[in-house]
Amino acid sequence: MKNINYVKTCSDILSALPSRNREVINRRFGLDNRERETLEAIGNDWGITRERVRQIEKNGLLELQERTKKHQDVFQYIQDHIQNCGDLKREDKLFSQLEQDSRDENHIRFLLILGESFNRYNDTEDIYSFWTINEHSLALAEKIIKILVKEFEEIQKPLCFEELFQIYEKKITLKEEKFLSSDVLLSFLEISKMIEQGPFAQFGLSDWPEISPKGIKDKAYLVFKKYGKELHFKKVAFLINEMVAAEFPFLKKQTPALPQTVHNELIKDTRFILVGRGIYALREWGYESGTVKDVILKILKDVSVPLSQEEVIEKVLSQRFVEKNTILLNLQNRDYFERNALGEYILKN
Repeated sequence: MKNINYVKTCSDILSALPSRNREVINRRFGLDNRERETLEAIGNDWGITRERVRQIEKNGLLELQERTKKHQDVFQYIQDHIQNCGDLKREDKLFSQLEQDSRDENHIRFLLILGESFNRYNDTEDIYSFWTINEHSLALAEKIIKILVKEFEEIQKPLCFEELFQIYEKKITLKEEKFLSSDVLLSFLEISKMIEQGPFAQFGLSDWPEISPKGIKDKAYLVFKKYGKELHFKKVAFLINEMVAAEFPFLKKQTPALPQTVHNELIKDTRFILVGRGIYALREWGYESGTVKDVILKILKDVSVPLSQEEVIEKVLSQRFVEKNTILLNLQNRDYFERNALGEYILKN
């Protein structure tokens, strides 16, 4: 990364302006360690209208166009960075990648507005605000986003970046091959509000629980997906709090997940199956809901042949964390089960 002093660059560009124009621009863009100020706030301070402040700002920016030539290397550096990202970059990501100092964001924004090559697109329902050097870049980004959204809707599961790149690679035409890079695809994904990256570095539709968890149940689901095994609800509560601290720091101020709350939420959600005393698993792993008796009923119904006691126990234990005696006790229920002449278990007619 090139070492650029954005503060010094902006200060040098502004030095040619009359003090009044320079102060307006400094205050409007939050330069000189300031917070950005509104036209109205500056107008009230000076006893002039907001429209007059706007005119002073506009005149000042027009005067500065010539001054940019002296710092063409800085503008070229920013332009090259955006070009390498497919000619566009999400605004907050662009700032974070370019800035080299905590004060740099406002100065970079000022340079982008001053530079003739840069154009800003505002937030929409589907797209985050971004900067571009090519007005046609959005069309390609939207084409790729649409393709990937359709792919996610069909497969209904998150994908890693490498898998998405393989899809992207197949959809790029010869005319578009200059955009065939991982940096470009990432840039396209970043501006989309329909596709987001989840806590486990996978991408998916933004409303999926494994991508954007919205409550205890979704966070619990992420825990189960991460660890891939049955867990006690107390352990789930602990892991939710641990995950939030590590993966979702913006949620730290929320009330920590309490074990009983987790238990109450899991037992009501069909994604989770109670497989033992306080132990849950995901239904998608092949677990069936119901009591031990219900599990035995389904096992015997599905196999359609008599099973020995050992076979019934083995199959039940693949579905439930219970003692063998609990299974044997349920098998003694003559309202549902009976034994044939060989001592094997069948459903009662």
